[in-house]
Amino acid sequence: MSPLSLTFLSALICCSFTLQTSSVSSPNIIIMLMDDMGWGDLGVFGQPSKETPNLDAMAAQGMLFPNFYTANPLCSPSRAALLTGRLPVRNGFYTTNAHARNAYTPQEIVGGISKDEILLPQLLKTKGYVSKIVGKWHLGHRPQYLPLKNGFDEWFGAPNCHFGPYNDTITPNIPVYNNSEMLGRYYEEFKIDRVTGESNLTQMYLQEGLEFIRRQTEAQRPFFLYWAADATHAPVYASKHFLGKSQRGRYGDAVMELDYSVGQILSWLRTLGIENNTFVFFTSDNGAALISAPHEGGSNGPFLCGKETTFEGGMREPAIAWWPGHIKEGTVNFQLANVMDLFTTSLALAGISPPGDRAIDGLDLTPVLLSPPHTIHNRPIFYYRGNELMAVRLGQYKAHYWTWSNSWEEFKSGINFCPGQEVSGVTTHDQKEHTMQPVIFHLGRDPGEKFPISVLTKEYHDVLSRISPVVEQHKKNLVPGIPQLNMCDLAVMNWAPAGCEKLGKCLKGPKSQPWKCDWPH
Repeated sequence: MSPLSLTFLSALICCSFTLQTSSVSSPNIIIMLMDDMGWGDLGVFGQPSKETPNLDAMAAQGMLFPNFYTANPLCSPSRAALLTGRLPVRNGFYTTNAHARNAYTPQEIVGGISKDEILLPQLLKTKGYVSKIVGKWHLGHRPQYLPLKNGFDEWFGAPNCHFGPYNDTITPNIPVYNNSEMLGRYYEEFKIDRVTGESNLTQMYLQEGLEFIRRQTEAQRPFFLYWAADATHAPVYASKHFLGKSQRGRYGDAVMELDYSVGQILSWLRTLGIENNTFVFFTSDNGAALISAPHEGGSNGPFLCGKETTFEGGMREPAIAWWPGHIKEGTVNFQLANVMDLFTTSLALAGISPPGDRAIDGLDLTPVLLSPPHTIHNRPIFYYRGNELMAVRLGQYKAHYWTWSNSWEEFKSGINFCPGQEVSGVTTHDQKEHTMQPVIFHLGRDPGEKFPISVLTKEYHDVLSRISPVVEQHKKNLVPGIPQLNMCDLAVMNWAPAGCEKLGKCLKGPKSQPWKCDWPH
């Protein structure tokens, strides 16, 4: 469906009923989580092509967060952190198979989100919220781990990344679900042309989001929409209308279509008259994948390295909050914030207290959002890679306790997470421990982490004296969760998802032969 026909459909739907939203007391919540989109991909953050007019306008109408972080430099753990408000090392989305390794949920993963975790939609349900996820789930694809088993009322999307195509004998293609049953598979019913990059998935995700918003508004029910489009994850894709439009190539085409979609959603809120009662937050799951750049990867702006690393390029994310009538327009807020804060902030907006029986890492940002220049002082940012605390930021300073980009073996085979950005003693290809003498940067003067502060200076020792107690306290109080990403088995792949019988799409998988997953980086 073309953008013009989609706009016409939106207008047609709008005219089909009369809205009365004054009885809705709890604000609607929309979290837009992009996939591998970098800090430097937005015009408002300096991308020279200036191809994100809707996101730039969203920032002008809302609040921009230049110091916003994910909880992990990889997709699955960061998504688990968002929905639980807890670090992956607490909620179990990490591995102990090897030290400081990034783990996620490929098809062969046995585990998924722990039944002991409490997810955001489960809590929002207690206040009458209806919740929908559109797009990528990535918290486990076996039946017990899927969205409708974890608090969501609706789902349109896929449990895994859109890798493929596969031949359905050694590896099945990823299923696309409508609620609890599959509708088809990527590269089969849901086309992605690997040669041209053409796919209508983003348009499908947009329409699913718009229709959900319309239905809940008509029913006068508060809603939570988790819009997790994944077009900027390699292999990147865009619909025919956007292909070839960007100065940046196919990756830029995908960004332009996502930007258009954000604009359509915000416009739809205004058309329905609910913009003043809907809190919207836009961000990304991790830094841009420089290993896929420039054709299928984005930009992390001035920051070092990218996805998979705990340097700034791997974990600092584009972030915009939008809520007309509540958030002051055109605000730039330098508060240190984290994707886990969206969990606690969403609960606060809904009038719900966070669970009191567990550690919650997310902070309530409502004072920051609604009462600038209010700030939360001395808030640390913890940079985890797997089971290891790699670095900590406090104020303008960041201390690295471990450094590692990836192994020499991978690097020599052409896998490079920091192309053109090698910094001696920093982007190391051996895991280097600096616990006794952390490598410290001032991110205001040196956002690219290129000039470590000399250990001989008073500044270094003053900073270390402030950060060390924060690290000690964090480690003292940390109770790691049971790791969920240790075991793999070809038998658990998407051979026969729910609904496959109706479609004649069930496949026969191999016998179970579990093994410890190998996470190389």
